[in-house]
Amino acid sequence: MSEKPEPGAYWAANLRIIKVSLVIWAIVPFGFGILLRPLLQGVQIGGVDIGFWVAQQGSILVFLAIIFFYAWRMNKLDREFGVEE
Repeated sequence: MSEKPEPGAYWAANLRIIKVSLVIWAIVPFGFGILLRPLLQGVQIGGVDIGFWVAQQGSILVFLAIIFFYAWRMNKLDREFGVEE
């Protein structure tokens, strides 16, 4: 006998994933690209300091990683709650 999940649990889990993803997405460009840039100036990637690189390229790569993570995690969540396609 399987228990029925409580109403709203699926959406609460979905919103939790979205919130974590948005926080990561905000921290990477603003934190590493702007706020921590003076501390990271000595570290070089591709001939430029890492703060500049994160602001220009790293943010895009993190955003793409978040998209793939979200798709993977939502597929797993859909299976857990029995709402997969």
